[in-house]
Amino acid sequence: MEKGNETKTVVPALRFPEFRGMGGWEEHKLKMLCEIGNGKDYKHLGVGNIPVYGSGGYMTSVDDFLYDGESVCIGRKGTIDKPMFLTGKFWTVDTLFYTHSFHNCLPQFLYLIFLLIDWYKYNEAGGIPSLSKTTIGDIKVLIPVEKDGKLNEQQKIADCLSSLDDLIEATNRKIEALKEHKKGLMQRLFPKGEEKVPELRFPEFQGTKEWEEKQLGNVGKIITGSTPSTKDTTNYGGDKLLVSPADISSNRYISDTKIKLSNKGFLTGRYIQANSVLFVCIGSTIGKVAQNRVECITNQQINAIVPYEAYLSDFIYSILEYKGSKIAALAGKQAVPIINKTLFSSISILMPPKQAEQQKIADCLSSLDELIEVTSQKVEILKKHKKGLMQQLFPKI
Repeated sequence: MEKGNETKTVVPALRFPEFRGMGGWEEHKLKMLCEIGNGKDYKHLGVGNIPVYGSGGYMTSVDDFLYDGESVCIGRKGTIDKPMFLTGKFWTVDTLFYTHSFHNCLPQFLYLIFLLIDWYKYNEAGGIPSLSKTTIGDIKVLIPVEKDGKLNEQQKIADCLSSLDDLIEATNRKIEALKEHKKGLMQRLFPKGEEKVPELRFPEFQGTKEWEEKQLGNVGKIITGSTPSTKDTTNYGGDKLLVSPADISSNRYISDTKIKLSNKGFLTGRYIQANSVLFVCIGSTIGKVAQNRVECITNQQINAIVPYEAYLSDFIYSILEYKGSKIAALAGKQAVPIINKTLFSSISILMPPKQAEQQKIADCLSSLDELIEVTSQKVEILKKHKKGLMQQLFPKI
């Protein structure tokens, strides 16, 4: 606590060697570290190359700027818990505050502080979340400032965490490159349009028979999911998986879900064995596809394909991923798009006549998916490492 004119100081749990033994970090209100600027309407401006931002992110580009330089921005209304770090010329609308005129605080360091603040703690509205300049300015934070006024420790911390951000960004770019490579490969490995032979075929299968048309209902058992009664709370809270569309992301495999079932709840559903193919057939995410690594049940928005031959699972997944958008179009443009079990079972896919070719294609694409998954896990590990590092590098008030 402060005593008289004394300033509260705190030492972080982790400090770079050259700063150990120096004074503790000092407590300051944000209004003592920077000025907070208001965003403005941009509709009187022409089209240009200067970005305009609101609390939700980038909006458009105009021909004039509100500020030129490094700035930390935070939402005034709407999204108030997603700080942005901007640099160069930009414009912000009235839902987004920007900062300028920094004193004893580097903009990059202030951005890190903003990431640690629980912004909803300072929400001033019961409806749409809102913040005011006064409230933001009065928030107390801790910063390191050397006796000669230098900000070397701030810079060191900003550089350290920035290098982690660069590594995370580079890893994300690698994931996107792998996904693009896979997309291009699928376009060549599967027949296009009315063709019965793909553009690219492995050497040992070139010149062999055309691919054969088969209905999904003939290659596997189609199971439409059902949700155990939510009124009976004993159906939930265990470790059994209930897969919903929210659990199906851009990743191929599902090994965990947001909602878990008890053994009792699990037994009331329709059992889906491990390594089946799950396809969203109702709603806004219709066409999304995944494979379950462990046994599960699904809700009614998902049709599962349990292949009659276990080896077919990977191939069926890949062909449905490739055809997903076209299959989704079968639902039409009704308010709630739906592909019922009968229609889904009748959907035709093309398959190589030989198991060996099916397996070769599936293995090729699966290896890419596994590489994408491993790389995605690296991103999550890096993010957790950064979070843990920040908790140690920054002291708590």
